[in-house]
Amino acid sequence: MEDIRIAVIGHGFMGHEHETMLSQMEGIRLIGFSDRDPKQLDDVKEGLKRYESNEALLADPEVDVVLIAANNNQHHDLVIQAARAGKDIICEKPVAMSLEELDDMVRVTNECGVKFTVHHQRRLDQDFRIMKEIFDQKALGDVYMMKNSLYGFNGNMHDWHVYISEGGGMLYDWGVHLIDQILFMMPEAKITSIYADVRNVINFEVDDYFKILLRFDNQVMAEVELGTYLLADKPQDKWFERHWIMGGNKGTAYVDGFEPEGRIVRTTELLTNVSGSRTMTAAGPTRSFGPPAPGKIVTEDVPKVNTCHRDYFENYKKAYYGEEDFLVKIPETRRVLAVMDAVRKSAKTGKSVDFE
Repeated sequence: MEDIRIAVIGHGFMGHEHETMLSQMEGIRLIGFSDRDPKQLDDVKEGLKRYESNEALLADPEVDVVLIAANNNQHHDLVIQAARAGKDIICEKPVAMSLEELDDMVRVTNECGVKFTVHHQRRLDQDFRIMKEIFDQKALGDVYMMKNSLYGFNGNMHDWHVYISEGGGMLYDWGVHLIDQILFMMPEAKITSIYADVRNVINFEVDDYFKILLRFDNQVMAEVELGTYLLADKPQDKWFERHWIMGGNKGTAYVDGFEPEGRIVRTTELLTNVSGSRTMTAAGPTRSFGPPAPGKIVTEDVPKVNTCHRDYFENYKKAYYGEEDFLVKIPETRRVLAVMDAVRKSAKTGKSVDFE
């Protein structure tokens, strides 16, 4: 197979990430970059093209695929331009600012006969893949809840992400990933209702905290929570990193950290009725809570997974030549955008929104 020749629009944070990864991959040849801010191209690696404009990049016959890593509010127009230039397209998330934008993008890419997918690389995060393996194996029995969360201490957003007009805010930045992971975890389950609280705690314009409750028809309640300023003095718990917890009728699993650590936790026996014995605590007696008796709790290793973000482009190479499906399909990204619309509606009204 011939190398896939990729050029990137946008040489900011993600543009630099793509530059590092794509430069090292066999089967892909990185051609160059364009950016609306010429200064962003000053540190493009030697040997790569520095296009004077997006139009120049799109007109280059040496480019097969355009990877769009520009600000969120530019995705729609750039996808349309790339499609009409006959280029295949990878678009950074969120793919669009609205369902209407995405539908227009799909219409044009279909008319132009170009390949179109989205860079949802966090489907390959190890913490997520561990929890998906636990769910798929039914290791916890019937799962009734899961929580996917991320907390920070910096508070303020960064760069253009502080501006609504540019598509800023944490819902578009990380929320789209966390929601996508939940939906990819259970692709066949329908969402019956959505409730959300979205706030700007520190930032003036854009959201920096959200809590989202997704109720599914398989009886799972999924919670997604993120706060850029939600503090705890718990370094041993990797508080300012990723967190997952999943509960079933045969145990609980948790994973913490970008380099994930976790356990499956079970009891040695499951009582059919709570005994009459009491546990005395500083807050008074209890029969259902308090410290467990020695030997009551047992733990198991979580599954081992071998995934990384590089796997996204390994899949892309094969899918590009028809050997397998693209990891990220456009209807899946449309569902994520629809959920985000419902999240904003619920946050605005303070009421739950019926969904699928």
